[in-house]
Amino acid sequence: MKSLRTLTLLSAALLLAACANQAPPATSAQAGKPKLVVFLVVDGLPQRQVTAYRDQLAPDGFARFLDRGAWFSDAHYGYSFTVTAAGHATMLTGAYPHRTGIIGNEWKDVNTGQDVYCTGDTSATYIGNKTQPLDGTSPRNLKVETVGDVLRRADPRSKVIGISGKDRGAILPAGKTGTAYMYMTGTGEFASTTHYMPAHPAWVNAFNAGKRADRYFKAEWKPLLPDAAYARSIPDSQPWYGPAGGKLPMTMGVPADDKPGPAFYSALLRSPYADVLSLEFARAAIAGEQLGADDAPDILAISLSGHDYVNHRWSAESRLSHDHFLHLDRMLEAFFRDLDATIGRDNYIAVLTADHGFMPPPEVSQSRGLTAGRLSGSQTLGRVNAELEKRFGAPKLAQFLSASALVLDRKLMAERGLQFDTVAEAARAVLAAEPAIAAAYTRRELETGSRAGAPFFEAMRKSWNRDISGDVQYALAANWMMTSSSSIATHGSPHPYDTNVPILAWGPRWVSPGQRAARVEVADIAPTLAAVLGVAPPSASEGRPLPFRGP
Repeated sequence: MKSLRTLTLLSAALLLAACANQAPPATSAQAGKPKLVVFLVVDGLPQRQVTAYRDQLAPDGFARFLDRGAWFSDAHYGYSFTVTAAGHATMLTGAYPHRTGIIGNEWKDVNTGQDVYCTGDTSATYIGNKTQPLDGTSPRNLKVETVGDVLRRADPRSKVIGISGKDRGAILPAGKTGTAYMYMTGTGEFASTTHYMPAHPAWVNAFNAGKRADRYFKAEWKPLLPDAAYARSIPDSQPWYGPAGGKLPMTMGVPADDKPGPAFYSALLRSPYADVLSLEFARAAIAGEQLGADDAPDILAISLSGHDYVNHRWSAESRLSHDHFLHLDRMLEAFFRDLDATIGRDNYIAVLTADHGFMPPPEVSQSRGLTAGRLSGSQTLGRVNAELEKRFGAPKLAQFLSASALVLDRKLMAERGLQFDTVAEAARAVLAAEPAIAAAYTRRELETGSRAGAPFFEAMRKSWNRDISGDVQYALAANWMMTSSSSIATHGSPHPYDTNVPILAWGPRWVSPGQRAARVEVADIAPTLAAVLGVAPPSASEGRPLPFRGP
């Protein structure tokens, strides 16, 4: 008995010693502020892909997060219309579309019917590049502040830089007071806009003078691994890829081209190479702006757009997407190596997420025995109007679809003496009867919260903004998508394949390693980073701090 007691005491002592040698990350006050927050977004990356290929990862890309950082396996968006702009607006504001005002990538003005682009602002133009009327040039439509805005208000020395292959991927995380740079598909350059500055700084001009995109002209995108490694993915050249097909290796630029041009520069977005360029530009920004070089913390937000383009064109289930993910993994490993050398491993925190997940294409779902398909927006609008005309005797009471909502013609209803709520409820009933529609709710229901507890209601309320959204909000049924001339798969639903995205974090001074299995939301990132930086959360934030230091 004495020997057992002695052994027990010895075991306890060894356990206490081990715990003492494995001190957890310090509290925010003890750890101090990071010199740099590196905020990474992989556009269109569903959580399922992060773990599906874990055995094929490089030692220090995604594995840095999964093996030595914190990763949240059940992280979701809390709203229903999961699209790029809405996601990028949520990440660093901590607010959902009902507060941010970014209800979609584009929508229609409910009063005029005119097109509105999420980051459109005709008062600003791209520097040194052509600007079209609906191009994204400023955060004017973003109604709330970001972590970066709070940080810069607390210390104007802090810098906030947003970089992306897409304008919305750069502008929205950069917030109201940061600076955004985006890839130009006409020239292969990166540009800011006159909203931020009258002319580029010297380091941007030097980067663009290098014509870095041109080195990929007629280059081949080749698979990283032997063919057998892709057995878990859908083979190339599926018939539902359409006439353009899709297979690896893939040459950048069509055979008829004798020099780089807009078609080539645009095509780079559907490959690993635009993301390589974005990370190269990020390295140039670190050097040119001296990010992380003093005691005023900076934020560098980098949204890598290529995966979204690949998944739209060939799906997240494809071999092309599988290989693109592996290329991203190797890019991150090289980027982290450079950050360690230039900023210092103990001086920065890295966080990675995605703006939305991705649905499997209907053909894949059907092959799995699931009900799936594509819904025509114009035909659906026609069916709604036909039913409304039967009941109310007025044609085209539904004007158009906008950001997953139906917009009714208020002027016509007033002329015919029709009650708005009565027509809206009738339109809702027609939409709800569609097999491809999971749920539909009227403006009155969304404003009053009268359908609390109904399917997807809370998520749809968070997607709906009373000032700019339509009159009947709807959500597609699982495995259905709207018809598209450019996408064989997409996103934009409240279903887990679209809402479940990675939240990964690394930074030994602020993050303890391990999987966190509890459900969290992307809105939680903003208040978490605010706490790490020692500032207040953004004023519209509705998230809760994530347990970076353990469950």
